[in-house]
Amino acid sequence: MDRTSALGLLIGFLAIVGGQLLEGGHVGSLAQPTAMLIVVGGTLGAVMLQSPYTTFVRGMRMVKWVWYPPTVNHLQLIQQVSSWSQVSRREGLLALDAMVGELKDEFVRKGLQLLVDGAEPERLREVLEVEINTFEQEMKLAARIWEAAGGYSPTIGILGAVMGLIQVMENLSDPSKLGAGIAVAFVATIYGVGLANLVYLPMANKLKTHINRLIVQREMVVDGLVGIANGDNPRIIESRLRGYLF
Repeated sequence: MDRTSALGLLIGFLAIVGGQLLEGGHVGSLAQPTAMLIVVGGTLGAVMLQSPYTTFVRGMRMVKWVWYPPTVNHLQLIQQVSSWSQVSRREGLLALDAMVGELKDEFVRKGLQLLVDGAEPERLREVLEVEINTFEQEMKLAARIWEAAGGYSPTIGILGAVMGLIQVMENLSDPSKLGAGIAVAFVATIYGVGLANLVYLPMANKLKTHINRLIVQREMVVDGLVGIANGDNPRIIESRLRGYLF
């Protein structure tokens, strides 16, 4: 589990609640189900309207990456590619055919299969880079639904505030109802701005960070396989792949 994400979210919310208490306010005054419904429901509807179904579903499923990021082990990959290059140098490319079926990653499996099939280095790079570009585009489009949520949420919060003020204006003759309307008005704005800047936008940026790590991993695979296809020395291939580490 990514403890940084959990800790950051906890600190953000505690800072807001703590500030409310220091000012002499009550935590219960921040709990307004009506305001939450307006902001969260309105934001969800706007994001669904702008996003294709597959992109929306993929973006929702990617939320788990914030807490449980995809496993990316660059050092293990370097060792694996280095072993392939050594086997290829000793026994030829066809010796790698037995290893193709053992790979779980579809992208790596396809790349190694193309290498075994004798694809030219430039053709191999071309085919795999097309897949990388498609993967990057699809993943980043999915992550951007949270950026979009961060853009819509404050505006929906203002909409909730206006709705609360309308309720206030309609009940000026009944002072007992004024408090609820004013509470919804101000808390809706807090929800809109708070969710955008504490949840949606940080989540989008963290997802893009994980996507970039996955892309780097795939680029390392391509570079390593092309090096093997060119007959480069295993040490040179390993040294070049280590240049990707950060």
